[in-house]
Amino acid sequence: MLSKLEHLRASGKSIGFVPTMGALHQGHIALVLKAKSENDVVVVSIFVNPTQFNNNNDLLHYPRTVESDRELLENVACDLLFLPDVSEMYPDGLVEPVTEIDLAGLDVVMEGAHRPGHFLGVIQVVKKLFDCIGICKAYFGEKDFQQLAVIKKMVKEWSVSVEIIACPIVREGDGLAMSSRNMRLTNEERKVATQISKALFHAKEMWSKCSLEEIKKNVTTLINSNPEFQLEYFEIADATTLKPVSPGQKKNVVACIAVHLGAVRLIDNIILG
Repeated sequence: MLSKLEHLRASGKSIGFVPTMGALHQGHIALVLKAKSENDVVVVSIFVNPTQFNNNNDLLHYPRTVESDRELLENVACDLLFLPDVSEMYPDGLVEPVTEIDLAGLDVVMEGAHRPGHFLGVIQVVKKLFDCIGICKAYFGEKDFQQLAVIKKMVKEWSVSVEIIACPIVREGDGLAMSSRNMRLTNEERKVATQISKALFHAKEMWSKCSLEEIKKNVTTLINSNPEFQLEYFEIADATTLKPVSPGQKKNVVACIAVHLGAVRLIDNIILG
C-alpha cells in the first residue's frame, strides 16, 4: 500500500488521510467524504493502538469489524486502506511513548487526568502513521475534542508536514454522538445514552443566562439522576487551552463530558460560545 501511495504522490496527487481504529460508522464516513472533496487520493488507516489504552479490558473488548469496515469504505470509493498489525507499527516491541514534548497542559486535564499516559500513546501512534503516509491533510472528528487539540499541538511542536482538518461531530437522529463504542451498548443502554447529549444541549441553552456553577450543577444533577450513569467528569473550558474559563468569558468555550454506562465509557462535547 505504501509503495502505491509513493507512486501516486510522485505523480503529483494530493493525499487526504483518515486515521481510525476501525469499527467504522457514518462519523468516519463523513471524514472520508470530506477528505475526498479536498484531495486526489484518500487513505484510511485501521489500527487499534495498544499504547493508548490504560485499561487492558477496554483494549480487549474494543470492537473489531474489519470486513464490514472494508465494505463501508468500498461504498464511498476510498482509494487505499492501510491495515498494519502491531508488529509493523512497533517492530521493536511496545516501547514506551516519547515524553519529550511540551503539550502546554493539554494532556493532563479531563481525559488526561482520568487516563494517565493515554495521550502519549496517541501521539506515538499518530506520529508513526504520519511518518508512513507523508505530506497530507489529516482528518479528525471533533467528538474527540481533547485528542484533536493534542494532535494539533504535536504537529506544531515537531513541525510535522501534515495539515490537520477538524470536522464536526456527527450525531444519531436522537442526538447521541456517533462512536465505535456505541456498538457495545445493550438496547436498553442505547436508549439511556441519549441523556448525555441532551444534558450538553441543555448546557448550551443555559450558557447565555446562567452562571458557570449553575450549569455545572444542573448537568451533574441531570446525569446523576439516572442510576445507570457514572459521571466521570463534566468540565467547561477554554476551547483552545482546555484550561478553566476566565471570569466572564463567553466565547471560545467548550463543555466536555465523560460518562460510564454499564461497561462502556462514552465521551461527548459541545461548543457553548
